[in-house]
Amino acid sequence: MWIIDTCVVIDVYEDDPQFGLASAKLLEKLLPDGLAISPVTMVELSVAFEGNITQQKRFLEHSGISHGEAWTAVDTEASHPAWNAYIKSRRLAKVPKRPVADILIGGFAITRQGLVTRNPADFKRWFPKLLIREP
Repeated sequence: MWIIDTCVVIDVYEDDPQFGLASAKLLEKLLPDGLAISPVTMVELSVAFEGNITQQKRFLEHSGISHGEAWTAVDTEASHPAWNAYIKSRRLAKVPKRPVADILIGGFAITRQGLVTRNPADFKRWFPKLLIREP
């Protein structure tokens, strides 16, 4: 099952002129493997859907993207060392500030097939073994 990063879902939902079509085509290609979002992305998408969770769920279901995948202890354990490494680098001013959401999404994706994102650099340093597909 491929985990879809928030930006890719928004690309498709908003039919982004630069990324919408490429994102939709890649998701369509990966659909037979299964598509899902993390619980973190489910929360991040709230703004795009103006807080309307019913509309958000309807869009995801129509798109073939599962939104009910449970966060597990394995996901927490996968995220744990990445957050530690990030904070150590951040304290040395070696990396720009990143939200914890990216670490959690990466930790969720690495315990599954991989991640679909337009921002591979946000994940590769912390999850070097993470399989990433870009639209």
